[in-house]
Amino acid sequence: MVVNAQSLEDKLVEMYPEIHTHRLAVGLNFDSAKKAWIVHFKRGDHELTTHLEAKDAEDCLNGIKCVYLGVQIGQFLKNFEAV
Repeated sequence: MVVNAQSLEDKLVEMYPEIHTHRLAVGLNFDSAKKAWIVHFKRGDHELTTHLEAKDAEDCLNGIKCVYLGVQIGQFLKNFEAV
């Protein structure tokens, strides 16, 4: 399966609506050396960069939630509660 940045972003937002609810900007790029998608979330001055393995990205497009990414998003949003 071919994964591209726009289809992956669309699917992430669909699966994790809190991305838009909390107005997070999303950036995606593929790191061929790591064979993983680098996922950037930003809101104001706050940023989180994490990765999504190529297989997890494919699973995501097939409707399988990535627990690791969901935890990362949740923790990032939780950090805003203290700000």
